[in-house]
Amino acid sequence: MQQLRIALENCYGIRKLDAVLDYSNHTTVAIYAPNGAMKSSLANTFDDIAKGSATRDRVFQDRVTARVVADETGAGLPGDAILVLRPYEESPGQTEETSTLLVNQALRNEYEALHAGTSAAKAGFIKALRATSKTKRDVEKEISETFTAGGDKFYVALNRIKDELAEQTDAPFADVPYDLVMDEKVQAFLGTGDFKTAIDDYVKKYNELLAASKYFKKGTFNYYNAAMVARQLKDNGFFQANHTVSLNGEERVEITSEAQLEELIKQEKAKITNDAGLRQKFEALEKQIQKNATLRDFEAYLQDHEGLLPELANLPAFKEKVWKSYIKTNYDLYLQLLDKVQAAAARSKEIRDAAASEGTQWQAVIDIFNDRFVVPFRLVAVNKVEVMLGQEPVLRLGFMFKDGDQEVEVTRDALLQTLSTGERKAFYVLNMLFDIEVRRQSGKETLLVVDDIADSFDYKNKYAIVQYLADLAEAPRFKQLILTHNFDFFRTIQSRGLVHRSNCFMASKTADGVALQEAVGIKNVFVNLWKPQFYTELRSKIGCIPFMRNLIEYTKGDGDPDYVLLTSLLHWKPASGQITVADLDGVYGRLFGSTGQSPDQAASVVALIDAEAQGCLNAADGINFENKVVLSIAARLKAESFMVGKINDAGWVANITANQTPALLRRYRTDFAGDLTGIRVLQRVMLMTPENIHLNSFMYEPILDMSDVHLRQLYRDVAALT
Repeated sequence: MQQLRIALENCYGIRKLDAVLDYSNHTTVAIYAPNGAMKSSLANTFDDIAKGSATRDRVFQDRVTARVVADETGAGLPGDAILVLRPYEESPGQTEETSTLLVNQALRNEYEALHAGTSAAKAGFIKALRATSKTKRDVEKEISETFTAGGDKFYVALNRIKDELAEQTDAPFADVPYDLVMDEKVQAFLGTGDFKTAIDDYVKKYNELLAASKYFKKGTFNYYNAAMVARQLKDNGFFQANHTVSLNGEERVEITSEAQLEELIKQEKAKITNDAGLRQKFEALEKQIQKNATLRDFEAYLQDHEGLLPELANLPAFKEKVWKSYIKTNYDLYLQLLDKVQAAAARSKEIRDAAASEGTQWQAVIDIFNDRFVVPFRLVAVNKVEVMLGQEPVLRLGFMFKDGDQEVEVTRDALLQTLSTGERKAFYVLNMLFDIEVRRQSGKETLLVVDDIADSFDYKNKYAIVQYLADLAEAPRFKQLILTHNFDFFRTIQSRGLVHRSNCFMASKTADGVALQEAVGIKNVFVNLWKPQFYTELRSKIGCIPFMRNLIEYTKGDGDPDYVLLTSLLHWKPASGQITVADLDGVYGRLFGSTGQSPDQAASVVALIDAEAQGCLNAADGINFENKVVLSIAARLKAESFMVGKINDAGWVANITANQTPALLRRYRTDFAGDLTGIRVLQRVMLMTPENIHLNSFMYEPILDMSDVHLRQLYRDVAALT
């Protein structure tokens, strides 16, 4: 790729952007964009292309979006040729397993999504089972122990009963309160010899009665099954459709209504449950139960659910039936979970296989991280031998925490609790390194869109990132588009040779959208741009005023006459209007040993500042660095002049020795409290102009971040006051 053509309309707040970036001689382009200009929007657009997603406008979603990102031949960049590196974000859903899985970012995201989907389905299923069973126990463990030999085979247990549940038509024990019936004390009692003898006698008698019943049969159709049939027929409107049921017994009985069926079942049940012999057996059971005072709740439950007694003869089988009933009640959630588990298992294997195939990058990434980043821990491959032997498919990371000469292995969670925010960000960079190194080895040409990945890093790790990106710039198959709103970082990557001066751009909002222009002022705008034009360009001359004042303050102190003179061009003083171009040239000459001379030596500097501010109002859209300084100085001089005139107290004003604008504004608000419009304008002057006036040759990012559109309006509003 020799060129990158970008033509966007209505993309995440970018109204319009049309630019051609040249990669023919240099592999890196950098764009400085003030906050709110376009940086995140452009990164989001590239991210959409990488993911194969559509792009839209974030707010005005009905606007038609256009997106062209192509090379010099006009061919659009494919998604797999773009890698977007975003700023650090905490990932609350990340687990130890997924966060230490060394695999490329796309597969890692898919792997995490698969397991997140399974986890969500599992949580929903367990929540439903807990509600049905009314249990406070560990549902996952209970199911595993019920259907397998251990407590950690939940999915094995669910799969074991899949066919049985498919054939099961009802949930006869769904109403059984699990914690009551499966209480440890109850289970221990039911396993005693005396109770087993009593329950065996009861079941024997019960089966005799069941065998003698007209309609009920052991193991196939007891009165519980009959009640379920009656309820199903009722719920499905069977009798309302004029259907009938024939029951075979000593004589054939035709049932024509729900009430008739329910009465017949009731009578047949009564013959069994009211049998004197069976009652005697039940009383024997009650005596056994009553021996244990802790089983009273269980006894009370059995009084109303005598039909459960035969099931208690085989507790393991009964426990299985109970859980099958709970699961059958939530059968749809059960099937959804199994489907997700099966799909995740298949795709996870494919992802793990892909990770294993990328395994040659392990040590390279670990070495880069350990060598370049300054953090209090060291990465190690904990299962390197197992992976090399084929016993495990994917490398996992371990963390050796360092304190002086001592090292101790810690878990990821313990490590992250120990690290500072900056150190956590360095850990985050690890995944970025792996994605890049995999692409480096593949040999595929890639556009790296670097979206402020070094933002808020401490300096030592910020420089480590810069150096790593500089190394990548030597690889011809990598083209970098570095986006930043941090001017210090922008200046750093240019000064350290990562990006050539000709490939540095600044973004600014215009009436039509966003424009890119060649960067200005990256290296000392005062020395390199304004100072050489002091005698010939009025706006450069005015821009030099705050820089010269700072230099005099640093070298001669704030009592120096030239410092006082320059202060009178930044704050309204009695002498401000009398300072001439000749006076300003004299300060410049004394400071730098110059003998040059500007035209219009007798002209008032304040008048020139105001005239140039008027000219700035009609300037073309752009960075307009010096325009912002001129507008800021002009707006504050005009505002202070206005307040001094209105306050009309020369003695009080003369006693202001520092922070003149805030002092004047406090007095103005007191004397003219009713002038709400004027106070609002003056407050904006105090908020917007100081950082644009008290600047020096090292730190002037605030002036870049502020749009000159706002400063133009501020100047107009101040002028309206006067």
